[in-house]
Amino acid sequence: MAVGRAQERLAAAPSLRAVADEEVREFALWDLAACAEGELGELFDPAAIGPAEEARLRARLGESGREWPGGELYRRRYWLLGDGGPDAPTGPSGPSGPAVPVGTVAVDNWTKGAGQLAVSSLYLRPDARGRGLAAAALDRIYRAATAEGLSGYRLEADWAWPRAVRYYLRRGLWVRSWKHAIGFTRMPQLPPYRVREEQERLVLLVADRPSGAPAGEIWTPLLAAGREGRWLRLDETAAYRQADGWVHDYARSTLALHLALAGRPLVRGPQWWAEAWRWSDGGEPEGLAHRIEQFELRRGAADDRTAVQPGTARPGAVLPTAARSGIELPAPAAAPVSPPSPAPAPRPGAVAP
Repeated sequence: MAVGRAQERLAAAPSLRAVADEEVREFALWDLAACAEGELGELFDPAAIGPAEEARLRARLGESGREWPGGELYRRRYWLLGDGGPDAPTGPSGPSGPAVPVGTVAVDNWTKGAGQLAVSSLYLRPDARGRGLAAAALDRIYRAATAEGLSGYRLEADWAWPRAVRYYLRRGLWVRSWKHAIGFTRMPQLPPYRVREEQERLVLLVADRPSGAPAGEIWTPLLAAGREGRWLRLDETAAYRQADGWVHDYARSTLALHLALAGRPLVRGPQWWAEAWRWSDGGEPEGLAHRIEQFELRRGAADDRTAVQPGTARPGAVLPTAARSGIELPAPAAAPVSPPSPAPAPRPGAVAP
């Protein structure tokens, strides 16, 4: 089976080590530390979380801090190992000693979507960040997947975890959805892209290597997002209209998230806003604006539950909603949309370096 062979490739990688049965509880504490950093904005040393602290953290986190007895059977967990460099956490032998765990990652035992590996629990201890270990792990997972004929990987990051959201965009991942969290993907069918500002517009471009062209990449614009007063103006190029299905579908979602993080308008007018719920799983930028409002409501309820002190900034407070970016959105003219059913808690550990 392709997934099993991909897992074997990962288990054989020198920078990864499969979690042993006796390390399952330790891995769960690393997951808990990652979740606490993402949702509460607090750093914890996984090795220092004792039984009392663990119980307190799980109570504060509620559903997202819940343990899943037996629920790990569907995925294989790995330690990310330090490289033994002078700034790396190392074993008792010092910098030249054996590599030791400095982070975590997990990969599901079956594919999702278009035959992709599902990645979760990507986390690095703060003292191991900034050295490319998470990026190397993601690259290795991608190579393992494509070597076995799979379509890359997918992962999710909670909207309230801005460090992770911004990190995955910097890594060039495409945005595929925002149903329960922000869904990212890397696939062989999706070319490298970049988003740059041109004349007060954000333009999404993709790398192209047409036959007969000189060596190197040609960057082709697909979409350009500007303003018309307080509303979004979204322009398509001929190249976008001719793009294949994956690029055509994910380009709008990807540019929408870049717009949201830049505090730009996401809505093209009252009529678009009235039907924003149609794209609440992904697609048009209005759908992201609609979903962000629900993410914020959900996060507000979680903050009330965990009794965050008044005046304490929430982890995602820097992420602008449509209202925060100065856009007064009209009430939808369509029939009121009933609130969605409670979303399942995101897998912990989406905190990126």
